[in-house]
Amino acid sequence: MGPARVVITGVGFVTSIGNSRAEVANSLRTLRSGIERWDFLPGADLPVKVVGTIKGFDTSTAQWGGWTWPDGYTFPREALRAMPPHGLYALCAVEQANRDARLEAADLASEETGMFCASAGSPRLLRNYLNQLHDSRGARLAPMGVVSAIAGALNFNLGAQFGIRGAVAGFSSACASTTQALGYACDEIRLGRLRRLLVVGGEDLSFESLYPFHGMRALSRNPDPARASRPFDRDRDGFVATGGAAAIWLEEAESAVRRGAPLYAELVGWGQSADGHSVAQSDPDGRGLAVAMRRALASARLAPGDIDYVNAHATSTPAGDASEAGALRAVFSESGARPCVSSTKALTGHGLSFSGVMETAFCALAIAEGFIPGAANLAHPDEACAGLNFPQSTLAQAPRTILKNSSGFGGSNVSLILRRWPN
Repeated sequence: MGPARVVITGVGFVTSIGNSRAEVANSLRTLRSGIERWDFLPGADLPVKVVGTIKGFDTSTAQWGGWTWPDGYTFPREALRAMPPHGLYALCAVEQANRDARLEAADLASEETGMFCASAGSPRLLRNYLNQLHDSRGARLAPMGVVSAIAGALNFNLGAQFGIRGAVAGFSSACASTTQALGYACDEIRLGRLRRLLVVGGEDLSFESLYPFHGMRALSRNPDPARASRPFDRDRDGFVATGGAAAIWLEEAESAVRRGAPLYAELVGWGQSADGHSVAQSDPDGRGLAVAMRRALASARLAPGDIDYVNAHATSTPAGDASEAGALRAVFSESGARPCVSSTKALTGHGLSFSGVMETAFCALAIAEGFIPGAANLAHPDEACAGLNFPQSTLAQAPRTILKNSSGFGGSNVSLILRRWPN
């Protein structure tokens, strides 16, 4: 027998373009943006004016007891005691994914079930905690200050909340984190170590989490929500930040079929690489990402011409998009392949560490519901994109095979390949 096959059986979303599968699918089909004007720091006239906002949630108070969220979730408020704001988003996304995959508490507590997570932690909660620590000269210590604020907060809290016993791990590869987590989760199932894995990512929507990227000149200064995030466009000037959370269940295919789970798509291969170039910028020629894509294709035993759609990492930064365009041209254009290409960050903004799991879930929806998201806000493609195929509107056609790219600080590159099930 060969390696086990791996399928996606459940998805969950708290995103700028929707907080459910139906909302998100409708936004992707209609290219409805979730980006709005937003005061990063009320009372301050800052040059960055827009973010991908989260609707229906309020985590603005310093204490979890004041947070609010939409109806329909079953977790007790006390579950938030050691949570950052993005922990609330993640709890809601995971509840959606659990219901979607038709998994019960006993399935989650099985020793055959694991969970991989990623986030940057909560700079806002960490600032509050450290200020309290310093101001009191060490006399006041919040009991849950550490576990609610540092980068492992999702692993700690969700693992305990859902009784995960098979494995719990965190990933820290910046914007490639949850895509990398999906790849390693796929391997755990293929190797027979676990039957199913939940991959979760989340980030706060706060001044402390998002505005520091302006110090790197990475955020768009365009105040127009309809034009600020425009991946691959010649006039792009930086990314639009967003917070939220997303969750995906990966499962061994035979087990999923046997229990009658919904089957979105098969994860048929993945590849990764490193640029070895810069702490913060991609290799200008895109060589590292090209290696990751070729490794993913080889893992899936596919050729460039087999790919129908590429969900690009493209964040709308001048250097990053040009690098990815070069990689896409090297892998696809030079072989004569012309898959459709778009970056859904034009609609959502950039979700940082959770962007990979969010956008992979978008790809699963595209396969299951039969559409290819259009390249929103792309009015004038950069000359670096010559020869790439950008659909101007969403296409009402079912992609058979999708390649998903992610890249992160330090040159981490990851590519996943999803295919329609059954195939």
